[in-house]
Amino acid sequence: MSASKLNRRSWLASASHRSMAASSLLMPGIVSQLLAGESADQSAGAGNRTDNPLAPRRPHFPAKAKSVILIYATGGVSHIDTFDPKSNKDGRDGSKGDRLMGNLFGSGRNAKCDVEVSDLFPHVRDVMDNVCLIRSMKASHFDHSEATLGMHTGSPTFTRPSMGSWISYGLGSENENLPSFIVIAPHLPYGGTQVYASDFLPAFHQGTRVLPGDNPIANLQSPGVGSKLQDLEIDLVHRLNRKHLDARPHDSALAARMKSFETAFAMQQSAPEAFDFSDEPEHVRRLYGIDRKTKGPGADFAWQCLVARRLAQRGVRFIELIDTGSRPNWDSHTDMQEHADLALNVDQPTAALITDLKQQGMLDETLVVWATEFGRTPTKEGKNGRGHHRDCFSVWLAGGGFKGGHVHGQTDEIGKYPVDSPVEVHDLHATILHQMGIDHERLTFQHAGRDFRLTDVHGNVINDLIA
Repeated sequence: MSASKLNRRSWLASASHRSMAASSLLMPGIVSQLLAGESADQSAGAGNRTDNPLAPRRPHFPAKAKSVILIYATGGVSHIDTFDPKSNKDGRDGSKGDRLMGNLFGSGRNAKCDVEVSDLFPHVRDVMDNVCLIRSMKASHFDHSEATLGMHTGSPTFTRPSMGSWISYGLGSENENLPSFIVIAPHLPYGGTQVYASDFLPAFHQGTRVLPGDNPIANLQSPGVGSKLQDLEIDLVHRLNRKHLDARPHDSALAARMKSFETAFAMQQSAPEAFDFSDEPEHVRRLYGIDRKTKGPGADFAWQCLVARRLAQRGVRFIELIDTGSRPNWDSHTDMQEHADLALNVDQPTAALITDLKQQGMLDETLVVWATEFGRTPTKEGKNGRGHHRDCFSVWLAGGGFKGGHVHGQTDEIGKYPVDSPVEVHDLHATILHQMGIDHERLTFQHAGRDFRLTDVHGNVINDLIA
């Protein structure tokens, strides 16, 4: 074989290797998860298709929100000790053999809207006039993994796409250089990667996981060649793939791989800038509680929150922040004092995110959702802990056209059952989709012979939450 042929073969192999390495930055299993077939009205952008599967699509109707930031507190946060505080009076302090236990941390009211919040969240309490609080949520299950999957996918028992994947599928992305769905998670919650998986939806709608810190996306680095040369290499690989795909139009695995190449290549330029907030003003850093010299309490979560604002600013459609706190999670079975450290870790950054979005003029078009998988019992376990409680718990939403300073539903005097306006997970999902301009009954995907949707055959939009 001639030297020229050998060199040409080596060069092609090198270009292909660099392209495939770039694609590994993105979603694991991107090729194997892609399935063909879509229903005639499967997305908000039906009929608005382009060569780019993540191109922005028209909503079903005018949207209030353009992006979602989901803050997920894994482990089951006690509603009684946070956003639905219950009195410790009348012997409800867990003492003298009484197992009934109220809020252990004190509480206060927002000066503008009079909403009561535990002293665990003083900063969030100060911004409750921007928050729509649901106190009558009902969990889909009483076990962590199932309830977590129910909150994320609408199904506690069967593998289904996550809400972030559905929204990405329905609306696409406003930024072709970044994934449409990004998950910032120092550790995975219960349910693992399924909480951001696309399942039977096309694989490029799966969440891309980012780790807080100096190296948020592993292997995201310079390709080691000049940018012009890399442009030529990527263009060549793309044209060869396109030629191969044109001869095999139903090869969806190749289509997914091609898209992963393109996004990974673009991320080499766009992602480092999005995750680097060295140019953020000092007053913004102080707002989130970020110190330039030391990390301090909540530093990692503060990083998550500030990066979430920057990603929303750059058109990322769905951003999820997994809050696992300074210990594994909020599953405080033996001592509720564990909640204190966990709340300290997230309170200031969470409130700062709402304030920052408002100051940036973004809160009206950005929906911030705070959720957990279920609440905790009004009776104590162990020393002063609480068990799992699925019958009622608290979730709140800010921005995106939701009513600020509003409380929906209430629970009985001990926080055991809702006494009015119960909200199912499917109702919450339907309402979030509605604010994104999506009719939850029309956002469907045909799989295994039938049309699936995030809300399955359930769900009602809760108009009382909407401004």
